Amino acid sequence: MNMSAARERLVVIGGDAAGMSAASQARRLKGPDELEIVAFERGHFSSYSACGIPYWVGGEVGERDRLIARTPEEHRARDIDLRMRTEVTEIDVAGGRVRARDVDSGAESWTSYDKLVIATGARPIRPDMPGADAAGVHGVQTLDDGQALLDSLARTRGRRAVVVGAGYIGVEMAEALLNRGYEVTVVNRGSEPMSTLDPDMGRLVHEAMEGLGITMVNDAEVTKLHTHEDGRVRAVATEDAEYPADVVVLGIGVRPQTTLARTAGLPVGAHGGLLTDLAMRVRGHENIWAGGDCVEVLDLVLGQERHIALGTHANKHGQIIGTNVGGGYATFPGVVGTAVSKVCDLEIARTGLREKDARRAGLQFEAVTIESTSRAGYYPDSSPMTVKMLAERRTGRLLGVQIVGREGAGKRVDIAAVALTARMTVEQMTALDLGYAPPFSPVWDPVLVAARKASKAVQQRP
Repeated sequence: MNMSAARERLVVIGGDAAGMSAASQARRLKGPDELEIVAFERGHFSSYSACGIPYWVGGEVGERDRLIARTPEEHRARDIDLRMRTEVTEIDVAGGRVRARDVDSGAESWTSYDKLVIATGARPIRPDMPGADAAGVHGVQTLDDGQALLDSLARTRGRRAVVVGAGYIGVEMAEALLNRGYEVTVVNRGSEPMSTLDPDMGRLVHEAMEGLGITMVNDAEVTKLHTHEDGRVRAVATEDAEYPADVVVLGIGVRPQTTLARTAGLPVGAHGGLLTDLAMRVRGHENIWAGGDCVEVLDLVLGQERHIALGTHANKHGQIIGTNVGGGYATFPGVVGTAVSKVCDLEIARTGLREKDARRAGLQFEAVTIESTSRAGYYPDSSPMTVKMLAERRTGRLLGVQIVGREGAGKRVDIAAVALTARMTVEQMTALDLGYAPPFSPVWDPVLVAARKASKAVQQRP
């Protein structure tokens, strides 16, 4: 343990959103004479937008560095000792120290801490099957991953891409590869893409993807990745078919990167993420905090812990941790599960519970679906929008909303996110005073139309 009375040492493991937000906020509150900050990052980049990687790969963001919010040099200029290409391999909780290894040289050393922040993120799920580690097979979680994929595309002569998985990353990477001129096939083990939606809403995404020329293969489990003699991937195989591939992108989700923390004896939850209190302290450890994709968060609708890997949460976690480390006080109350994405001009959004989430929780509910438009019907460029809403029987409490539509559809989910956080009923939602003008909305906003229909459905049930 660092016993200096003059100043404490904060050690941060992970140099992206949660870790460096925590370090930066702690530095704002405490100067170098009070708090020494040492941060370790095993990759080449710090403080970048992982959410922007598909748009960089697809060419909509022209330069990699536009995704970087703050460089290592900028952090160091603020008296944060950020050590790049350095991986923490062990946490000695009892001794108050971490062991770190220089990725390039292999040299190892111990660094003591008074306070520790764990922000190790998440790792892409790689299927345990032959060929999963072949050349040309890519997960896309970090900026290093994105650069490796682009380098691979530059070396690839063929133009056939297979994306395994159809969640947010899978769908976004399918669009990115399509924009790069590839013939894209998405192999998905679910009945429809976007398993974060109910299948009836996922069907709308399916139709839009096929309309773009993407081949969707649903209800298909990948069994093997075939390779050429040189070890590079050549095809993706399922039980029923084989899909030629010059490049493969894995979009089957992520898992919390908590091996380091587990080995140190820190508590993890049912979903593999670190467990923290409201102040983002690791439970049972006064001087250890954790945030970002490596932690589990409280679902405010269900009242249960979940793992939701999103940059919005990571940045908030970092701010809260940094405030607490710096002597202030802040808490993270939880989430309602809001997310938004797109496939070309199709916007996809959701918040709260799906039907299967509600059933699994034992809730009785009504589900309604409405068709509306993004603007007044007579206004130019008005586009269709589908809104699905779930409400609890008897109480009428809003449980979840899903939206699929064109321009102006996605961010409407924020109305529902606020309503969920406030535990509003669908009847209360019908009275919300939302902004209206023909260029922005019909007189009755689509979310309020759905709330009216849900309110009637709830009232009609005994």
